[in-house]
Amino acid sequence: MPELDVLMRVARSITGNPTDADDLVQDTLLRAYRAIDKFDGRYPRAWLLTIMRNAQINRVRRKRPELMRDPDTTLAVVANTDSDAKTPESVVLDRTFDAAVERSLAAIPSQFREAIHLVDIDGLSYNEAAAVLDIPVGTVMSRLHRGRKLIRNDLTMDPDFERASS
Repeated sequence: MPELDVLMRVARSITGNPTDADDLVQDTLLRAYRAIDKFDGRYPRAWLLTIMRNAQINRVRRKRPELMRDPDTTLAVVANTDSDAKTPESVVLDRTFDAAVERSLAAIPSQFREAIHLVDIDGLSYNEAAAVLDIPVGTVMSRLHRGRKLIRNDLTMDPDFERASS
């Protein structure tokens, strides 16, 4: 299935857990199969991601807090090391930069964050993002512009970002 890689990537970014991501993709594909007669044939990626988004919203509403994390996930994160020989300084700078961008992205309003995530992180086209968010393409473009501007302004004020970029 051509969209499976995108679904897995988005599910991992939404859930933060490979096991939950697998469950979410499976739930998404099952719901898509059951609703295939409602699919109009345009923008299959956007259609599947909309189903995924709604499935995740339902899962979060039903889910109770978990006391322990999955030990396999913890081991996988610890075991995941970069094979490139980076200097400790470059690793710290990369992490500092990434953390500053993540903080800025988390700080902007959700309407801008969703548009940025779908287009800039997940690689959807403006049309696909508009279909997922159920808004006009022009609104997607406007939210992207405003969201990127908010992040840019926040990063220029962030002392960690200035150290990481110099």
